[in-house]
Amino acid sequence: MTTDKTQVDLAHRPRLADLQPITATPSVHASALRSTSQARVTPAAQLEDRSGYSDDFLGAFMVPWPTPSVPDDVFAVGNTGNRLDYTHFSISMSRSRRVALYVGVNIEGASSVEIVRQQDTWAYDGRLPLEAQIGDDLYRDNLLDRGHLVRRQDPNWGDEAQTANQDTFHFTNCSPQMSAFNQKTWLALEDFILTNTRRWKERATVFTGPVLRSDDPLYRGVQIPRAFWKVVAFLGDDGKPSASAYLIDQTRELDQLELVFGALRTYRRSVTQIEQLTGITFGELARYDGFSNEEQITGTRIEALIQGPEDIRL
Repeated sequence: MTTDKTQVDLAHRPRLADLQPITATPSVHASALRSTSQARVTPAAQLEDRSGYSDDFLGAFMVPWPTPSVPDDVFAVGNTGNRLDYTHFSISMSRSRRVALYVGVNIEGASSVEIVRQQDTWAYDGRLPLEAQIGDDLYRDNLLDRGHLVRRQDPNWGDEAQTANQDTFHFTNCSPQMSAFNQKTWLALEDFILTNTRRWKERATVFTGPVLRSDDPLYRGVQIPRAFWKVVAFLGDDGKPSASAYLIDQTRELDQLELVFGALRTYRRSVTQIEQLTGITFGELARYDGFSNEEQITGTRIEALIQGPEDIRL
């Protein structure tokens, strides 16, 4: 990766042959205990100075905020893109599902700060009505985890690292995930991205969100997403823009939530597939994705099962 604007080749269209495997040892994840204390509300005034996601974070490689195919479902918050801005990341909320449609975070590896997770106290965002956010009632006494969509460590860089860490603990950044989710290959993928931005001391932009389907299972009045996706944008060592996409889902139908979820698998997919699956458009990122370019040339859908970090190619 590189952040040197003079080396950016915006005409480059990578193909599968350009992708290189990079192995990295994932960091150890300590499961956090749920807090039983009453949820807090962060006043809107306390969040009004947040600058949020930056679309020019990668220099000349502009990565605009995604756009949904059904804009009416985005909760209106009165700014461009209807984004809830936090420190180094932003969120667009689904009005109908009360969870994030998608989140976007800028990761700065050169000034990343390691912050130990000492508590697990979540808060409502005072800029939205409380009823527009899913709170702790969904997560009590079951196998569901309050899963960070913007991973807690990702925005923790620079002088505002502590504030960024606290900002990730808002219910707007939370989506119901099965308890084993953070111990599977999805965690290895997140570790891989963060570890290498730190190692290379470079930058990346990451979008994440749930796949929201009308037939998602209903539990305690909330539809539980079956799948989650991730789209990564960065500059390669040669200064060429690159993008990749991933999907994790369950391979069998959900049964009773109190018992167990289906087995998890993580797949490398094309950015184009994620756009088709979610109805979300990621600007021109598909043109910088080897999988998307290969699919356009061959007319055949491409996917790759990821069983460990050694299977990840960027």
